[in-house]
Amino acid sequence: MRGMKPACRRLVVPLVPFLLAACAAPAWAQAQTPVPPLPPAAAGSGVLQPEPTRGRLLYETHCIACHDTQIHWRDAAAVRDWAGLVREVRRWQERARLQWSDADVLLVARHLNAAIYRFPTPGPA
Repeated sequence: MRGMKPACRRLVVPLVPFLLAACAAPAWAQAQTPVPPLPPAAAGSGVLQPEPTRGRLLYETHCIACHDTQIHWRDAAAVRDWAGLVREVRRWQERARLQWSDADVLLVARHLNAAIYRFPTPGPA
């Protein structure tokens, strides 16, 4: 602080403890930040459940109210292959006016295919 004008020194000197505390705060705050908990284990298996996919979340949010899994297993199923599955997902999202993108339609179809149908699919999963 040598060479500092007295008027500046009067402004800066009272701020030194505050500035030192502010500089030290991030390290202190990091040390006190709690670690987020791990996701709950699968019931009785001890295996962590994977995060739900976007396709699953869209299906569970918009479709599950009318479509429980039994509708996918009935004898009169409209879906017989991958293309039919994509076509049905697109048809029903249009009917419900959900305005999903093509990518969202494919994600929901992939979720249903992985969970229920198991049709061969083109391209990467």
